[in-house]
Amino acid sequence: MKKHIIISLTILALSCNTSKKENKDAIEIPKPEMVETPILNLEQANRLAQLPLHCMEIEYPNRLGQTLGSDADLLSPKTLHPAFYGCFDWHSSVHGHWSLVRLLKTFPEIEHVKAIKERLLKSISKENILTEVAFFEGEQNKSFERTYGWAWLLKLAQELHTWDAPVARTLETNLQPLTDLISNKYVEFLPKLNYPLRVGTHANTAFGLSFAYDYAETVQNDVLKTAIITRANDFFLNDKDCPMSWEPSGSDFLSPCLEEAALMKRLLPKEEFKTWLDAFLPQLKNDKFTLEVGLVSDRTDGQLVHLDGVNFSRAWCLNNIAEGLPEYKHLKNIANQHINYSLPSIVGDSYEGGHWLGSFAIYALSSVKNE
Repeated sequence: MKKHIIISLTILALSCNTSKKENKDAIEIPKPEMVETPILNLEQANRLAQLPLHCMEIEYPNRLGQTLGSDADLLSPKTLHPAFYGCFDWHSSVHGHWSLVRLLKTFPEIEHVKAIKERLLKSISKENILTEVAFFEGEQNKSFERTYGWAWLLKLAQELHTWDAPVARTLETNLQPLTDLISNKYVEFLPKLNYPLRVGTHANTAFGLSFAYDYAETVQNDVLKTAIITRANDFFLNDKDCPMSWEPSGSDFLSPCLEEAALMKRLLPKEEFKTWLDAFLPQLKNDKFTLEVGLVSDRTDGQLVHLDGVNFSRAWCLNNIAEGLPEYKHLKNIANQHINYSLPSIVGDSYEGGHWLGSFAIYALSSVKNE
């Protein structure tokens, strides 16, 4: 009897081991299929430039996003924001201007060069920017566009600063009072922010800090850099196990997890960042990691089309994370998948996406490094 029990247990153990091997083989996950690498070339630049050129002088429809202090504040968008009134809202107008500057700087032979420069000089005039500054200094507008619009304004300032052209010096000089105001607003605000905003929309703290840091690094604004580094470490240095499976929400255009990782990539030394990332998003290191694109069901819906934005912003974050880290190079293919899904739809589509998505596409494409 004892002998029979031993034999039975042995057979059972062998059966279990065989079953485990079969199960392991059954769930073997292949590496994701390689996709075409998108390229920002002259043809693509001419195509994408149509979007801000079309909307930067379109005043209506318009979402002002202002707080009214009295009837005196009931003014037209162009009166309130003579520099940045088009493209539906203030921040979209700002990053539409950034798009044109980036494209001019990258492709001096782009179509309509003269007209683009004239448009930029008309918008970013000394007088218009002083009016914008006066608006921000109004009693009801202290937190206007905090921090998404602030971040894009500094990204525009950074782009002008790094563009070696006479028109860039004029534009940078004209914009400087507003640039200084926004920089000071960041320095004043960040110590008061006790908790970061971990959302997938405008108020995302990590996104705002990333763009502000890029500007501060470029112009060597040490006061702003120190403020950003201090608060970013306070907010994010001890974070672990970010819930990527919760993303995206239905109207996200930013990834809370990836924006935070891309920010910390900027701030931490390489080896320290790798240790931090292993704890924060350990799954990214797996070369079989996949991430479904944000699926857009209706591009005429101003909220649902945000998911095209999440595809572009995920792409620039993934490329940022992978840059200089060979063990994460597979993330570039995932970035390409995200760009390729949304890029064909943004030109010639509805105004709900067209007024802003070109900037996201340009920034995402600019993050693609040909190797």
